[in-house]
Amino acid sequence: MKGTVLKSGRLGHFLFGLITISILSFGCESGDDGNAGDRLLARAGNKSLYISEMEGMFPGQLSSSDSLAIIELFVGRWVREAAILNEAERNIPPDLNINKLVRDYRASLVRNNYEKILVEQLLDSVVRKEELEAFYDENQLLYELEKPIVRCQFIKVPIPTPEVDRLRELWNAAEASEEMPPLLEYCNKYAETALLEDSLWYAVEEVASQLPEGTLTVGNIGSKREFTQRDEHHQYYFRLFELRNQKEIAPLSYVEDQARKVILHKRKLQLIEQVKEDIYQRELSDKNIETFY
Repeated sequence: MKGTVLKSGRLGHFLFGLITISILSFGCESGDDGNAGDRLLARAGNKSLYISEMEGMFPGQLSSSDSLAIIELFVGRWVREAAILNEAERNIPPDLNINKLVRDYRASLVRNNYEKILVEQLLDSVVRKEELEAFYDENQLLYELEKPIVRCQFIKVPIPTPEVDRLRELWNAAEASEEMPPLLEYCNKYAETALLEDSLWYAVEEVASQLPEGTLTVGNIGSKREFTQRDEHHQYYFRLFELRNQKEIAPLSYVEDQARKVILHKRKLQLIEQVKEDIYQRELSDKNIETFY
């Protein structure tokens, strides 16, 4: 590290670890080397980096050689960032009001932090079923399917298939919901893939990816209501309950999480706007707001 007078044997007492660098933490801007008891690591223009700016950042006892390697990596990144910042400062457009940008950025950070606190403290995050259904009914066009989806049952079991006769019996009986627990128990023990909840929806391509290529496609799934087949590695069982094609409206159960997020986002915006208005009216009432025009 050219221009640095550190010796690895004198660095073992520093605690370091993984390194993160912020372009905003460039140490002393004046270039003054007079920091008593500190050691200058690098300088780039009017920016200086001292060893004290690294001390205590990262826990863990390191050897002298590891400490030196980490310092070299840190300094190498620091000087590059400092050089870029120096060049940027030399090329600030004359009409760029840095102070105003900093004030606006600070105000944005403070406001966003306060809004986050408001949401955490005041937002009702419970979306009732009635509200969810009403939102879905009013906004169904938002949930037009981009790809076909299915309600189905599907099992993928390795070959040789354990207790193959029992599996066949359980599968045939599974159309009656009361017969599901034995099949679930079998699948938990032996199956590689098991989609057995008949109320859930899956993308056709998601199910098709579990089968030999070409077995199940968007074009043929409507005619494959139920089948079993095998290849040299697996035995497959498939049963179709319902198909929704591309451009059809997705069922609520398929988009429920998405709809809930939209409802909560709108509720959040309404909460923030209401709090802003309440604060404004309070300050106006307390005569803390004046206008001069």
